[in-house]
Amino acid sequence: MSPTAAEFAARAEIPLPEVRTDKGRAARPSIVGPDSPEGPFPVVLVGPVQKGFGRGGKDLGCPTANLPDDSITPLSSVAKTGVYYGFAQVVPPHEDKGFRAEDLTVLPMVMSLGWNPFYKNKSLTAEIHILHEFQTDFYGREMRAVVLGYIRPELDYISREALIEDIETDKKVALNCLQRPGYQKYANEAVFQQPGSEVQASM
Repeated sequence: MSPTAAEFAARAEIPLPEVRTDKGRAARPSIVGPDSPEGPFPVVLVGPVQKGFGRGGKDLGCPTANLPDDSITPLSSVAKTGVYYGFAQVVPPHEDKGFRAEDLTVLPMVMSLGWNPFYKNKSLTAEIHILHEFQTDFYGREMRAVVLGYIRPELDYISREALIEDIETDKKVALNCLQRPGYQKYANEAVFQQPGSEVQASM
């Protein structure tokens, strides 16, 4: 079994990723994983969104929400680095008027857990991209996520364009996977129904 992301981080070791070539990108499945989540999934993550490097939206057309280190432990302690899918929800304070009703629903998401080798990060991060067009940022707001499955390993790339192409495929794969009945029901997971003060991350 591959070491978990947390085990690599504890050893201050960055895993050596495979480099994705044009040939390697040629044929990716449109749907992955079993018809319903299997261990260690579902994994619940909860935490305030913090500022990251700002590269997702600017460089890649894929804005991401970064969770604090202590918020990602439920996933990093049981999972290897890579790209995952599930559902997420932004929970702003009641007085916050910057959000539309559709911004606050439970939405499909794709997330990266690892060191982003194309950008040579030095620390483990978890970055969530919610598959929805927001009109405002949500730094500091609480995010709740239920991680339900694994898409692919973390990779390095020969170009930014190759990375973007894989990210776009990841989004499509996540949406396809989440349309299955065994996954749809997790959009109603208890974590999305609870008041903010009562929510805890779990495995």
